Amino acid sequence: MKYPILWLFTFFILINSSFAQNDSLYIAQHYDKTEYQIKMRDGVKLYTIVYTPKDKSKKYPILMKRTCYSIKPYGEAYATRLGPSKYLMKEGYIFVNQDVRGRWMSEGVYDNMRPHIPGNKLRNKKAIDESSDTYDTVDWLVKNIPNNNGKVGQYGISYPGFYTAAAIPEAHPALVASSPQAPISDFFFDDFHHMGAFLQSYLFAFPVFGHHKEKLTTESWYSDKWSAFNDAGDATKNGYEFYKDMGSIKVVKEKYFTDNFFWDQIISHPNYDEFWQKRSILPHLKEVDHAVMTVGGWFDAEDLYGPLNIYKSLEKNNPKMNNTIVMGPWSHGDWAREKGTQSINHIYFGDSISTFYQKEIERNFFNHYLKDEGKNKLPEAYMFDTGLNQWRKYDTWPPKKAKNFTLRFEEDGRLLIDQKPKKAATFTYMSDPDKPVPYRSEIEPVRFTPRPYMTDDQRHASYRPDVLTFETEILDNDLQLAGEIMAKLMVSISTSDADFVVKLIDVYPDDAPATKATPAHVNMGGYQQLVRAEVFRGRYRNSFTYPEPFTPNQPEEVTFPLQDILHTFKKGHRVMIQIHSTWFPYIDRNPQKYVDNIYEAADDDFIKSVITVHGTSSVLVGNLKEEMKKFEEMKSGKVIKP
Repeated sequence: MKYPILWLFTFFILINSSFAQNDSLYIAQHYDKTEYQIKMRDGVKLYTIVYTPKDKSKKYPILMKRTCYSIKPYGEAYATRLGPSKYLMKEGYIFVNQDVRGRWMSEGVYDNMRPHIPGNKLRNKKAIDESSDTYDTVDWLVKNIPNNNGKVGQYGISYPGFYTAAAIPEAHPALVASSPQAPISDFFFDDFHHMGAFLQSYLFAFPVFGHHKEKLTTESWYSDKWSAFNDAGDATKNGYEFYKDMGSIKVVKEKYFTDNFFWDQIISHPNYDEFWQKRSILPHLKEVDHAVMTVGGWFDAEDLYGPLNIYKSLEKNNPKMNNTIVMGPWSHGDWAREKGTQSINHIYFGDSISTFYQKEIERNFFNHYLKDEGKNKLPEAYMFDTGLNQWRKYDTWPPKKAKNFTLRFEEDGRLLIDQKPKKAATFTYMSDPDKPVPYRSEIEPVRFTPRPYMTDDQRHASYRPDVLTFETEILDNDLQLAGEIMAKLMVSISTSDADFVVKLIDVYPDDAPATKATPAHVNMGGYQQLVRAEVFRGRYRNSFTYPEPFTPNQPEEVTFPLQDILHTFKKGHRVMIQIHSTWFPYIDRNPQKYVDNIYEAADDDFIKSVITVHGTSSVLVGNLKEEMKKFEEMKSGKVIKP
């Protein structure tokens, strides 16, 4: 494990390996490759590779990806893949790949989630952002690439998904179809953070994003920056023990990232201040005049917030636009490759699901808007029910007809659905940051943000005294939960700060059989499948910009969303809720003693806290527009008192 290499790149590598030989030969036989340095409005040149069909008898639309992950191979060698799928590669497109500003062979200075500058695309000839760079690139392409039909589409997964989303506002008129996929939308709520809590598992990503290259290069300039962290991680195969032995996250700066500009930004801006607010693309998704299809995976451990909220922001601000969301049973980027059997960890969802998406959804979208082929057959929302393993089509998301449910907690540990408890009880546990709740049921090595945990068995947590567990009686009928989820906790704590993790779990019958995805050592009888979960840093209960300590032992409301769901709990199953305050080492530990900047907390700031959840607490599911308003106000910088 000398280099537990870039998990950010893993799915790109897997994608390429599956296509490599046959498709590389196809590309060489059917496409010409040309490389350009396209000048932006401020004079900076962005390195761009264009693959044009050898058949010059007709005009073709342009399909473009902009990335920070390199558009290799450079020079005479041909790519092993073009476009988002092999089906589109053979449909006839001009494929364009571009290194974004400051990366690899492109000039300029790189910036993580470069802030959008509203209204500058035509007026200001010097101010730049990702939208202006895309605008200038599209303008050059339609004017200079032979045999193009004047229409451009853009797509990308993960960070390239952000670049796709960032080009949507004030887009070039030729950009008529955009598909941000697993996109980052706001660094404080997805990707590097979840609801303001730092994903400690993301430490492996910082060498990639925290160092500027010194010159144009076709080779990695940050590989040596991995050494200190990777060598340290190589000393153990137990990531839980490694991070616990590390102690306070304060040591990361001293021991590993002494010259990492992105880590310096993280620790210098612990709250949702102007630095982070400016990097959110969501407020700028207005006056959109072209088609957008946002794609995500229900079990994406990195970017679940992004696709859901990009879709919702577009829908709210542009009610007449062609706006589609697709959510399938995938982890990060799984839809771009076909594994045959689609499973996440131990849970099986079906066969050839990615092929269906690529042929029937993605190909339909781009062919319709870029080639005027056929009618747009896509619904507003194409969503996969992860309990029944079936695709569902909706005219709106969340569905207008979805039933709202309220889940409450009974004194004896029962979870009540749309019932009030017989009496208002209290539930107490001791949260000890020195003995944090592990996020996985199995021992894992030091690694980048993991994917299997998103459907992992939660029995390991149920057994712990620092985890509150509530479950329903056995269901007499199927129960579909669809839409948004909101945890509304009334809590009191013995210290001045704490995190809160709320998990929604599908408990299988005791006689549940094994499936194609079940390994020999796992018994599906009584399996407690994680369906949805989120962490919330308690200090932000009234505002993400202005954190506040708790007054010890004083009840306060902590309200936060868990991200959306479409899951049918089948007859014979149970519904479970778990609540706890550590989730390690996926999420960094809250010291539970309020300090202004958690990244500067010393080891002796980490203290035990007695956490009490009051019986008036609940979890809501469905169409929660009113409940979501408080969350949006908390993001706005306002201080919202209950």
